[in-house]
Amino acid sequence: MTVLVFTFVILLANGLKEILPFLVSGKVKFNVVTQAIGFLIPWVWVFALPMGMLTATLLTFGRFSADQELTAARAGGVSLLALVSPILLLSLFLCGVSALINMEIGPRCRVAYTTLFARIKAELTSILLPERQYIKEFPGYIFYVGKNDHKGDLHDILIFHLENGTNETWTMRAPRGTMEVDNAQKLLTLRLYDAKTIALDGREQQIGAADVVKIDVPLENAQGGRSERKIDDMTFTQLWAEMRDLEQRLNMPVSFKGMKPEQIQARKRAWERQRKDLTPVIFQIHRQVAFSFACFGFTLLGIPLGIRVHRRETNIGTAMALLLVAVYYSFILVGQALDTKPEYLPYLIVWAPNILFQSLGAWLLWRANRG
Repeated sequence: MTVLVFTFVILLANGLKEILPFLVSGKVKFNVVTQAIGFLIPWVWVFALPMGMLTATLLTFGRFSADQELTAARAGGVSLLALVSPILLLSLFLCGVSALINMEIGPRCRVAYTTLFARIKAELTSILLPERQYIKEFPGYIFYVGKNDHKGDLHDILIFHLENGTNETWTMRAPRGTMEVDNAQKLLTLRLYDAKTIALDGREQQIGAADVVKIDVPLENAQGGRSERKIDDMTFTQLWAEMRDLEQRLNMPVSFKGMKPEQIQARKRAWERQRKDLTPVIFQIHRQVAFSFACFGFTLLGIPLGIRVHRRETNIGTAMALLLVAVYYSFILVGQALDTKPEYLPYLIVWAPNILFQSLGAWLLWRANRG
């Protein structure tokens, strides 16, 4: 149940805010939205599964201790380790499930979701240029459309052309126009009729008019578009192949004998650049594997903490779970911020929370078993 709750919360905070506008507008079928959510769920489980396991452990053993059931079990000759062994075995099984999701299913589903979302955006012209809004998603332009009949016909069109992102160079107004989307070329084509242009050139203003004006806007350059596969979206096997390919390019010679000083410095600079390209890939490999052990570390720490807190209240257990999750993922964020700095070994930082949680959890569990 806790996994489902965290899955819904993370979906609502990350994915659904992108998908729901399409469903509410009525321009996308429900089955397409369902497919997009289905692609997001495995990616969300990367985070929801360990969080749910930790919360469930804290709540269960907090209630177990508060109701004196642990004392009754000990009085009957059942040790704490005997009670928690099935749960620890379950957490190890979930580590295997997490590994499968982190290293294979999650990245593939994330890529599928990104591709589906990009296709939806490209196909829905009404989403690209909604009515009575200033659209700033296309670099170099600001668009305003008074009316969009969702069939490619536009009315009351206003276009601002920008230089360097801020300086306005000309403004165009047209009473009507049409819009076409070329998905193959990733191009948005606007044809404006009876357009009038005000060109701003210093203090002078030149007013021109044309019967038909054609404007081509690349869709792949729009903000939020994704045209390349990111390292974060690669599976473990893809990351491993990428690492091997980059390692083959590391051409630092064993000896610099016979080279001039400037050649040695140039070769060292090139080698350092290649190392910086390799480090993010190594970091992602370690991150995927380290994430897979989060369930075990959270469970091992959650059992003794739940016993020590011995509260019945759900909010106490949830607050503790969120705090521990924040501590765990803070290490991941630090490592990710340093993934282009190989001298800090960011791929080892992601293992720090596992070592910390498992060591502390084992020690607290040993003490609780003795008590």
